Amino acid sequence: MPSRRALLVAFAVVTTGNLVANATGDATGELLTKPLLMPLLAAYLWRCGADRGGRPDRLILAALAFSTGGDVALLGDGDAFLVGMALFLAAHLCYVAAFTRGGAARLLRPPLVAVWVGYATLTVAALGWVWPGLADAGLALPVAGYAVALATMAGTAAAHGWRVGLGGALFLGSDLLIATGIAGVGTVPGPPIWVMASYAAGQALIVTGWAARGSTPTAFTPAAASAAP
Repeated sequence: MPSRRALLVAFAVVTTGNLVANATGDATGELLTKPLLMPLLAAYLWRCGADRGGRPDRLILAALAFSTGGDVALLGDGDAFLVGMALFLAAHLCYVAAFTRGGAARLLRPPLVAVWVGYATLTVAALGWVWPGLADAGLALPVAGYAVALATMAGTAAAHGWRVGLGGALFLGSDLLIATGIAGVGTVPGPPIWVMASYAAGQALIVTGWAARGSTPTAFTPAAASAAP
């Protein structure tokens, strides 16, 4: 298997290709690059485990597998969006399970408890903003349920260092951009790359941050909050 560095370089190259395809409207380029993103991160996680003489976290691998399925589904049209959302919901639940098993509930003490409050407030405000447009599209209730799982994922991620926490925040931001686009309440200026850019960066930060942990921390300390070299 290629080295960890080689796998990250490959991920960066494929991500760049995908962003270029998105910016130029190249459907073929998007079709060729998007399904490769999460498998490359899974290979990186697997290699990290092998280098340490162990196995990668199966829940994180499952989250990446479901994310791959979601990426492929969202290349389609019509009902494919709901299929993709269901697959990403499963990915978020896998992440929540991994982060909680790693001690997220115990580690989220003041001041990190403010993260939970912040994400809850953001979720309620965002749903209120996009609700009319989502209701017109018949997606309000499914998206609301998905948003709860998404915010929970981001909140539990925050307990595991700045890298995993930032990755969860970017993943949440990426999905918020999708929701605003569907609801027709706002778009980000510039080329249409921000959803994929924040998504790819978020997933990469989660995976590399999780791999860098080495072992599950047993208590929250300032060092643990910044533990990814």
